[in-house]
Amino acid sequence: MELTSLSLFLIKTFGYLGILGAGIISSATIFFPIPLYLIIFFSTSLGLNPLAVGLLAGLGNAVGELTGYFVGLGGTTFVEERKKKTPKFYFKFLRFFENYGFIVIFLAAFLPFPFDIVGMMSGAAKYDLKKFFIATFLGKSLKCLLIAYAGHFVLPAALSWLS
Repeated sequence: MELTSLSLFLIKTFGYLGILGAGIISSATIFFPIPLYLIIFFSTSLGLNPLAVGLLAGLGNAVGELTGYFVGLGGTTFVEERKKKTPKFYFKFLRFFENYGFIVIFLAAFLPFPFDIVGMMSGAAKYDLKKFFIATFLGKSLKCLLIAYAGHFVLPAALSWLS
């Protein structure tokens, strides 16, 4: 069974819990690529509510992205041990992130951008975990909601147009 059909099987079997799990797995690792946005798009054709799908997928993505945050946080002890050799850019980056971190995280979560980098940078900057999670949840949820509602409205219209 290929990964896409496995994903659809999980959604059909577990419904909303499957959406949440697919969201966590798809953003927690690069080793198990799950086509989450395709799953979200087609999930409403399986009878799932687009609002619930978007919010649960966004929550799953936000939870999964914590792995990148903690990887970056773990790297800060390495940098702090070598403060004298740390480039000045790193400290400028920390100041920038203190001022604009929330909006950067939100936009990176919403836009089609490799978010793992932002998660690791957030951890490395020791950005507040609650703020990181909220910004990630809002950005990912908004993106997932748009995809779910696109599937909800576009797919039936396209199918009726084709028939």
